[in-house]
Amino acid sequence: MKTLLICLLAIFTLIALKNRFLSFRAQSPSDYSGTGPEFSLKEDLNGEILSEGLIYGPNGKMSNSFVARMVGEWDGNTGTLTEYFTYSNGKKMTRKWYLTLGTGNTFTATADDIVGEGKGVISGATAKLTYRIILPEDAGGHTLDVTDWMYLIENGAILNRSEMRKYGIKVAELIATMRPAPEVKSAHLHGANGRDAESEQRLLQ
Repeated sequence: MKTLLICLLAIFTLIALKNRFLSFRAQSPSDYSGTGPEFSLKEDLNGEILSEGLIYGPNGKMSNSFVARMVGEWDGNTGTLTEYFTYSNGKKMTRKWYLTLGTGNTFTATADDIVGEGKGVISGATAKLTYRIILPEDAGGHTLDVTDWMYLIENGAILNRSEMRKYGIKVAELIATMRPAPEVKSAHLHGANGRDAESEQRLLQ
């Protein structure tokens, strides 16, 4: 019996070490120091942004998906990022982040469903944000610990991966893309003052 307990303890220890040092949580901002393109909240989370994402449950299966429109606005070192989500189950949700650049490469983030203040670090092509979120009542009302990683790539798109944990156990994971919305240009035609009213908001390729 004693030998069995020692073996089980060793297995649990190995699993804990794997989760800590050989997993998503093992990442550190210093791992990405010097990588590019350099992430800038004021530039890369500014203007209109389009997003699509998948949400996975604790069993690793996709439980929901979403599309979102985001609008970033900045005034000096403070800004907002308003997110408008539409989920595959028909639910709609809006969240407004309040972002503040700190000293060095740090920043903070708050929102109505966030406990206290989220802490962020920018390093190279990445931004990491940790916070505690309160889920809506129809999603259980749980408070989860969230770690967001955003990775900026060469074309200006951002790849976002998030883990959500309760009591240290992963209960959900999110993977999403965020990219600048294409510019809307006016369509001009000959005659009628050179403007086609019906195609005023047509996206030109």
